[in-house]
Amino acid sequence: MRVITLIIIHCSAVRPWQRSSVADIDNWHRDRGWNGCGYHFVVRRDGTVETGRPLEVVGSHCVNHNRHSIGICYEGGLDANGEEADTRTEAQKVALLKLLKQLRERFPRALITGHNVFNPMKKCPCFDAVKEYEGI
Repeated sequence: MRVITLIIIHCSAVRPWQRSSVADIDNWHRDRGWNGCGYHFVVRRDGTVETGRPLEVVGSHCVNHNRHSIGICYEGGLDANGEEADTRTEAQKVALLKLLKQLRERFPRALITGHNVFNPMKKCPCFDAVKEYEGI
């Protein structure tokens, strides 16, 4: 197993009526020339957690940090007008918290953070992940 020092949370940057399942993201990432879905998990609006890449496989979600991180993406991140916003549903919040607790048990020293910490030009995941999950 890889050494995991980061758990990085992302949003898929889609509007409320747009889908972003693992299959959708896999297609988008392949269109960019990547090797399929770059995230390890995708949390859908209904709280379903879909598995993207296996944890043993390096992700493709955060430049210079993929080798030692796990990428989690929630479906959403844009409001109806296309503006960046925290659009997580209650089901997503519950599922994300449960997933993070499970990952923290397996990787107790990994820091939980948002993509924007490593790329300040982005608002992704559109909420302060460090503050929200500091108690896990």
